[in-house]
Order: sequence, then structure tokens, then C-alpha cells
Amino acid sequence: MISPEAVGFFGVILMLAMIAIRVPVAIAMIAVSVLGTSILVSPSAALLKLGGDAFAYSKIYTLSVMPLFIMMGAFLSQARLGGALYELFDTLLGKIRGGLAMATIAASALFAAVSGSAIATATTIASVSVDEMRKYDYDEGLAAGCAAVGGTLGILIPPSSTLVLYGALTEETIGGCLIAGIIPGILTAILLMITVYIVVMKNPSLAPAVSTKENKKVTWQLIKKVWVIPTIFFISIGGIYLGVFTPTEAGAVGAFLALVLTVIQRKLSWKDFWEAMNQSAKINSMTFLVLIGGLMFGRFLTLSRLPLHLSNFVTTLDINRYLVLAVIFAIYFILGCIMDGMAILAIMTPVVYPIIRSLGFNGIWFGVLTVLMLNIGLLTPPVGVVSLVTASITKVPPMKVFKGVVPFWITLIVASIIVIAFPQLATFLPSLMK
Repeated sequence: MISPEAVGFFGVILMLAMIAIRVPVAIAMIAVSVLGTSILVSPSAALLKLGGDAFAYSKIYTLSVMPLFIMMGAFLSQARLGGALYELFDTLLGKIRGGLAMATIAASALFAAVSGSAIATATTIASVSVDEMRKYDYDEGLAAGCAAVGGTLGILIPPSSTLVLYGALTEETIGGCLIAGIIPGILTAILLMITVYIVVMKNPSLAPAVSTKENKKVTWQLIKKVWVIPTIFFISIGGIYLGVFTPTEAGAVGAFLALVLTVIQRKLSWKDFWEAMNQSAKINSMTFLVLIGGLMFGRFLTLSRLPLHLSNFVTTLDINRYLVLAVIFAIYFILGCIMDGMAILAIMTPVVYPIIRSLGFNGIWFGVLTVLMLNIGLLTPPVGVVSLVTASITKVPPMKVFKGVVPFWITLIVASIIVIAFPQLATFLPSLMK
């Protein structure tokens, strides 16, 4: 008789085969979970779980934070605040070599603080910044590369839908996962801006010495255009950190403030409102289907005892635990070249999380590292979702975008190494939460 571990192993192989023939990831995970549970328990039990789990997982209270934060980001995106953010940082940085490229990353980092989505952040900032850099003879690859890599900050800096999903899959505290992304997110943004400076110093032809724009100053009129974003971030995410709000309450407060403040400023028309709601519904339906599939797949793997078997096997090996971590991230990198980041998270987390915990690593810290590795995949060909979306928005050839992100791709690896070497960067703020 076939062992439960073998059922789990062949289930993983079958799921990957289904994905290879373009079966949607969520459907592949659900189908394999039902089939595997039928073999391990009974067909009737599997069908009962299929009928019950989808509803049970969808109504988990803590997961309601995800649609609320997605809605918040959609309201602010439709209000076209990305352009105002870029204008602010353009004013601050535009007079130095590569300043407009740095402004793109800085604006992306701040918009990421209310977006929660890499694609939303990239499209919002790229639609403004790349055309502006074209006017001042910036290299198209560098311009689009900055917009693409800036977009990846959308799933690192809270509110991050990816960190929420990670918390749901691992049962780590969602508030802790979100807060853990703050310091690594700021660090990564700074490293990316330093990378711009180094790149343009080594190759001055990529960017003009200074822009020819008039000497603009930060004015109250400019600040009035963007104050909504940091205000909402500090109220919602600060509320989580101080223990004033649960993550779900913070999401509700953030979405409400985003709606009210953009309406008061007359930046959100009825058409924009319905477009934001439509966009939110589409993103949430896709996200929750992947989440349901991931949780069902995780339960099937637990039933098969495959993760436990792998954890026990790894812990018996006489090798350094950081070598195991390197192998895991190599797998993430390879998958990132051919799959969407959320799919990788849903598939890999139930398998590798028990191994990580058995090696003594902090689960929340690993969540931040996972997002950093997923960000590399979001930029890497042939899939490179954020790179391709940026290319589509900016009309820059995809190969130019892929070439433009190479220096930043290296920077993300450096940021990952720094977080590995100094785990307190991810764990310090969550440890102080009330």
C-alpha cells in the first residue's frame, strides 16, 4: 500500500504538472487536495471538505483585513495621488544626477505604504515617472527599471497583501507580519536609491547631470496634494503597532479615511469610485481563490505528513542551517522565473515553513525574506510580472525593462543577505508590539 508521504509527494508533482499545462494555480491546488484527501481518507470526506473549507476559510475574521487594504489602495490609486507623490520627490531630488530616477523609487515607497500591491504601485508611479524622465533624456531602460523595482516595494512595506497571505498560511500573527516589513522596506528603498546613484555615476549617459527644470521648492500647495497618504499610513499601520486597532480594524479605518479624504478633496468621482470597487472585487476574488487553494493544499500536505517527514530529514542532516536556507531560496528564485509570486507563496509555504521552524528560524522573519525573494521573481524573465506590466504601461520594450532592472535585481539580493545577517531588522518592531 502506498504511504501517506508518497501520496503527498506525487500530489506535489501532479499539481506542478497541471500548472505547466496552464491550469490556474488555485484550481490545481484544490483539485490535488481533493484527490489526495480521497486517497488518504475517503472520497466522501474529501467532497465534504471541498464544500465546507471554501466557506470556512473565506469567513475567517482575520482575513477580512485583505479586501479592506486592497480597497484602500484602489481608492487612492483612482484618486491619482501617485502623480502628486512623484512631483514632491521630483522637487526634492530632481536637481541631482539621477534625481528623477531616485524620485521614482521614493514615490513608489510612499505609495506602497497605502497600496499593498506590487502591480498597483508600479502602474501608478510608472504612468507618471517614465514619461517625465523621457523629457530629460533619461535612458528608457533605467527609467522603466526604476518604476518596476519601485513597484515591488508594494508587497514589502505594509499594508502588504502578500504578508497577510503569508500570515494566513502559516498562522503567524498578521499584525506582526505587516509591521515586520517596515524596516526592511525602508532599508530596501534606500539601497535602491543608492543603486541609482552608483549606476549613473558609472555611466553618466544614462541620466543628465541636472534637469533643466526651474528651481522648484516644496510648497504648502504641494504638501496638500500628498498629506493624505502618510496620514492614512500612520493612523492605520501605527494603530496596529500601538495596539489601538486589530489589523482588520486598521484596514477598515484606512479604507474609510481613503474614501472620505479623497472625496473631500474632490479627487474621487463617481466613475472613479465604481472603478475602484470593481478593481477591488477582481483582485480580492483572485486572491481569495488562491488563498483557499493554498490552505486546502496545506491541509492535504499535513495529512500526508510530507512536511513533517521533510523537516525530520533536514534536521538529521549534518549541514549548516543557512545552507538549507540558501537551497530553499534558490528554489524560490527558479520558480520566480516562471510563476507568479502569489502562486509560489501558496504552493511553497506549506512545504518549507515547517522546515524553517524546525531549524530554529523565526517565522515572521522568514516571511519578510520570502517577500524579498518573490520581489526578485517579479522582475526576472521570462514571466517577470511587474517588469512586463511596466513595459506595457510605459511602451518600453520588455527586453529594455529586463536589462534596466539588473542592477536593482542585485540590490534585492544584497537586501536579502542583510536581513539574513541581521534578523532584528524584521523582528525588532514586532517584538515591541502591544
